[in-house]
Amino acid sequence: MTRLTLILPALAFAALAHAQQTPPPQPPLLGCGPHGDYEVLCGTRSPEDLEVAPDGKHLIVSEYVSFRGGTGGGFSLFDPTKKTFTKVAITNDPRKDWGDTTCPGPPGDALAPHGISLSRRTPGKVEQLYVVNHGGRESIEMFEVKQAAGPLSLVWHGCVVSTKDFNDVAALANAGFYATHPTALQISGTNLFSGQPSGWVSSWMPGKGEAELPGTRQGYPNGVIATPDGRTMYFNAWTAKEVHKYDVASGKESGMVKLDFMPDNLTWTKKGRILAAGVKGARGDCPAGSGTPCLQAFAVADIDPATMKAETVFDSEGKGALIAGVSVALQMGNSIYIGAFQGDRLLKIPFKK
Repeated sequence: MTRLTLILPALAFAALAHAQQTPPPQPPLLGCGPHGDYEVLCGTRSPEDLEVAPDGKHLIVSEYVSFRGGTGGGFSLFDPTKKTFTKVAITNDPRKDWGDTTCPGPPGDALAPHGISLSRRTPGKVEQLYVVNHGGRESIEMFEVKQAAGPLSLVWHGCVVSTKDFNDVAALANAGFYATHPTALQISGTNLFSGQPSGWVSSWMPGKGEAELPGTRQGYPNGVIATPDGRTMYFNAWTAKEVHKYDVASGKESGMVKLDFMPDNLTWTKKGRILAAGVKGARGDCPAGSGTPCLQAFAVADIDPATMKAETVFDSEGKGALIAGVSVALQMGNSIYIGAFQGDRLLKIPFKK
């Protein structure tokens, strides 16, 4: 689930900028608060990914800020009723049955969360939050979610460290996961935005380690989700503007849909459909670290996982500068909450499906 991330080198931006004409000046973002049917909810930092909390009343927000020179990211809990963001407390309790036995320990203040995935862990029947981390190491950090009484908190139990950059993760009930490595095939000097294969999706299982899933080499593998049984996996090819359906048992693709935007993260709706969100194009004149809100047009699509047919449910064209750098759309109640890899806001829009 990403954006123009820390793993996009300067040469990629240079190549993109060279291919484009000088872009128009950036319009100012619309102010916080209601704008007709839409509402801008301010008070967060780079809300790259979202999950509905176990109580169904809050959103867990992954605040990924360090790739732009910040002091490190973390998690906040968004209360839709109060419209407030509250920092999530983290404690550490290392467990041998969470993650790899070679995990060096908690990430501490270096934590820079990116893609996140919340699921019910069958061993122990607890809520687990798996997190892509770029702070200090490339890893999947594993947390137990506590929300029985009082505010939601996280307990770190383990991790899996990789030599390849992660982007997003899908936590599985059996304690394993699927994760995307968007630039694992990238060769220095090549155009990352060409849509050609640049990475793959991997599988990590307890006691077996991590391995590339055959047939998943695509253009910038990005967001990833899986069915509860883990048998079917869906992932985005960001630069190719595609969403792929993958049968894990056979190790083969079983469907694909082409979109008119660059799909970043994927989420499930209440009816078991898929929401994909992303920008329509990447701007080379606003590289990460510039502090400039790159206002790419964006869209949200609703995908039928059986037929892999997509329907656009929101298009930002003509609606004003609501949010910049869109990376995720998540249903909660009768609304969709939209997050971004930069900025200070979420966007709330109605969802009538």
